[in-house]
Amino acid sequence: MLALARQSSLRPVSAAAVRTLSTTARPVPSHAYTDPALSQHPSIHTTPENIPHEVRIELESALRVDQAGELAANWIYKGQHDVLGRDPATGPLIQDMWDQEKKHLCVMNKLQIQHRVRPTLLWEVARIGGYGLGAVTALMGREAAMACTEAVETVIGEHYDDQLKAFEQLPGDHPSVPLLKEVIREFRDDELEHLDIAVENDSQKAPAHALLSTVVGAGCKVAIELCKRF
Repeated sequence: MLALARQSSLRPVSAAAVRTLSTTARPVPSHAYTDPALSQHPSIHTTPENIPHEVRIELESALRVDQAGELAANWIYKGQHDVLGRDPATGPLIQDMWDQEKKHLCVMNKLQIQHRVRPTLLWEVARIGGYGLGAVTALMGREAAMACTEAVETVIGEHYDDQLKAFEQLPGDHPSVPLLKEVIREFRDDELEHLDIAVENDSQKAPAHALLSTVVGAGCKVAIELCKRF
């Protein structure tokens, strides 16, 4: 219901059409991290120094979780694609979302270096767990794979919203902070578009949809808390 409400109130055209428009009509904030000409710009080359310890901890834990989450998302889509990639209807959808997640991970890796954040110690767990989740749900069928995407992206969208609120503590006059917030907004919107695509492609018709969504969503929330700490 949450996804459908977003779809009707925020997107007067299909999610796929919105995503096509959003990626072709204007440069997105994350482009700053993929443009070699900007590699030495202070907004992508420096990090806030004189900030309270608790704010620094908040920044580090947020980026550590984001990097791990994008890694897991890449492997979820790889697992789904290995099973459903030859399906003429589903394969291109999964590939398109996977390509976006590859970009997200590339940018998160650069943010992690920029802000001097230690990667999670659970890197291999995220990789193996993500692939397993993607492959198993894909083996359950197209609808179950889409239900997995719906559940994961619901949690991640809410998580990015929480981060944007927490980042209000960061100094707005540092050149990296406005760009960081814009990148997080961009990635949040990408994830919510993935959620809408999943709903449009019958995620809620999956067998035991409510149970599957609850289990996958709860697993994502546990993973977020673990990656904040380790």
